Amino acid sequence: MPVWRAAAMVSGFTLLNLNVTTCRSNTDAETVPSAQPEPMSVELKEVDTSALTQREKKDWSAQMSSLLAPCPDTPVNLNQCISEKRDCDACLPAANFLVTRVRRGEPASQVEATFTARFSPDAIKTVDAGSSPSIGPKAAPVQIVEWADFECPFCSMAGPVLKAVVKRYAPHVRLTYKHYPLSMHEHAEPAARAAVAAGLQGKFWEMHQVLFGNQAAGFEQKQLLELAGGLGLDTKQFLEDLGSENVADVVFADKKQADALELSGTPMIYINGRHFGLEDFDLREDLEDWVRLEIELRTGKAPQPVDARAPSAAVPSAAVPSAAPAASAKPASSAH
Repeated sequence: MPVWRAAAMVSGFTLLNLNVTTCRSNTDAETVPSAQPEPMSVELKEVDTSALTQREKKDWSAQMSSLLAPCPDTPVNLNQCISEKRDCDACLPAANFLVTRVRRGEPASQVEATFTARFSPDAIKTVDAGSSPSIGPKAAPVQIVEWADFECPFCSMAGPVLKAVVKRYAPHVRLTYKHYPLSMHEHAEPAARAAVAAGLQGKFWEMHQVLFGNQAAGFEQKQLLELAGGLGLDTKQFLEDLGSENVADVVFADKKQADALELSGTPMIYINGRHFGLEDFDLREDLEDWVRLEIELRTGKAPQPVDARAPSAAVPSAAVPSAAPAASAKPASSAH
């Protein structure tokens, strides 16, 4: 299950302490390594870096000079890509992305990791939505696939935000739901099967909503039957499907796919084959920007959102790992 960003903070603190240096006297001068040249300061009129401190500007310049352009056929660094006006539409958004991450105070290693996840062609994986329940047009340029657990409170918080983004950027976004009931949650498996069984009667999303809305009540068979009856389902058929092998196979297939993608916690979210990892990206601060850029890069036009904005008050700043099993296979990668 997701947790706050404490792990990342502890990790950063540990690194800081491992790199503590000492003051040296003049007698030790001969052992001091020769000074390294200062990295080139990058100045680009296309990128506003006025909010950065001098130290942050230096860090940003270093990243701009070392990280490669996101387009595979543009083998230059980001600074060159923009200053030389190379044919790679993702370079300027990537530079602005780095400004945001550096301004948040992230260490260089984390900035590089999040940049890679967001922009590297090698980070794209094959994610097959298949016939899983979806909202939005099948051919939408932005495909969001979520794996979730009906007993996971963070999944309950993330769901409305994802749905709101689909609505706000319709018809450009499609959301697909897949199951990953965690073994640590006693009733997550029957809840997942209940959603699949409801889907067989055309009420998946209705069951999806009431399951997340009734987490505190528990998901014993009696409660599941009451929820099914409240939705107007044929409860006899629902109960039969609930225990069927076909329904169990749907849940198992979703879990197997997630294991291949190395799921480490729920919710797990992929956007156009890229992992929107909640250890590094924030639903409140990053999701809408990510989706908007995907639409623009794939359609060539800035999206015109509807007025409704994604709810954010109840969403955690980061969600993560629970005790999910280790993946048994490496996912295939795509060359887009």
